[in-house]
Amino acid sequence: MQRNGKELIVVGDRVLVRVEDGDDRTKVGLYLPATAVEGQPVQTGTIVATGPGLPMPGPDENTDEPWRITGGQRQTRFLPMQARAGDVALFFRKAAVEITFEQERYLVVPQQAILALVREPHPEDLEY
Repeated sequence: MQRNGKELIVVGDRVLVRVEDGDDRTKVGLYLPATAVEGQPVQTGTIVATGPGLPMPGPDENTDEPWRITGGQRQTRFLPMQARAGDVALFFRKAAVEITFEQERYLVVPQQAILALVREPHPEDLEY
């Protein structure tokens, strides 16, 4: 995500969330009952950026010396993220870390703390 000439890069299996303040009902219609909010704080927000996912070892990295590069440059592979920019996420608040970037407040949330995603259909997701 870029803002004012600076780039904020989300790493690993984390997402950057713009927080929804206020109501117990989100803009996309998710209702957060009082029991969910009291027992274990749950929050919603819009995902603005995602990391690449979990890094996976390459097929040739099953050695006792994984730092050795054999056969040239090592290519990092990632297990892709399920969350996408633009999704609305329902997540456990206690797993999030609050940051401020260019005077705007965000939460960095690990993908495993996300309970549900609400997604608008993307053109590539539509079947014809």
